[in-house]
Order: sequence, then structure tokens, then C-alpha cells
Amino acid sequence: MPLPVVLKDVLEQVDPLTDGWQTYVHRATGEVVGFSDEDEILAEEDPEELPEWQQEVLQTVRAVHASDDYVRLPDPFDFDEYGVMDQFCRLQEDPDLRSELLEAIRGRGAFRRFKDLIHDRGVDQDWYACRDEALKAFLADFFEAEGIPFVDE
Repeated sequence: MPLPVVLKDVLEQVDPLTDGWQTYVHRATGEVVGFSDEDEILAEEDPEELPEWQQEVLQTVRAVHASDDYVRLPDPFDFDEYGVMDQFCRLQEDPDLRSELLEAIRGRGAFRRFKDLIHDRGVDQDWYACRDEALKAFLADFFEAEGIPFVDE
């Protein structure tokens, strides 16, 4: 992917932000690559008998770690999804829905209760659109801080 980085394309690569998955962007080209923590371990061990596709992944891992041109994208713990959920709940115009959602996100199991409720109440597409916009803004701030040009298309 040539520069500038297209936020929509990066969003597809990192959504959802996943624990155990690393995503990098090449500072000069805008290329986005990703691999698992397991792939990283395999690249260090350098096993001989792996399928060709997996050897290609391991080559990517090695290339990323051999170059200062790759910048690691944020991991799931850097994005405040709970804060976005809270904001989404508070923005609901229907006071009953707003109250139900705010109650759902309190305490243990908040994410599961929230997801069940948004599906039951038919606002799941609104939530995913809200979350995508928040994630794009988060990534835009990241790229800006890293000096990597981007566009929001």
C-alpha cells in the first residue's frame, strides 16, 4: 500500500484489535503487515519443515525485526474500547435504552452483556459504526504522532 496510509485499509487489518497479533506499518511505503506471536517465536527458532506459506510469514517477521522502517501499530490494550462503549451508551436518545446500556456495562461481564443487549435492541450496527469511527480517530492520532501520512477515505 503506497503512502499515504488509508485509514480504512488499516482498520480492516487491525479490527478487531487482537491480543496475540502484531501489526506493523512500513514508514516509507505504508505497507501494513501482521503476524501472530506464535509466528514470531517460530521465526526465532527457524524450523526447517514448514509449509511454504508459513515460511513466507516467517520471512516477513524477520524483515520487520531487521528494519527500523516498520512501526508497530497499537495493541488492544492501547485502545479504550470501554470508554467508547460508555460514550455510545450516553449518546443514546432513548432514555430507557441509554439506562439499560449503562447498566449493562457495569461490573464483570460488561462486554458480553453490552454485546448481547445491542443485538437484542437492534443498535449493533450503530455501535460498530461508532466503534469504527473511534478506532479511526485513534489510529489517525497514532499516525500523526509517528509522522506517517494518512488519509481518511
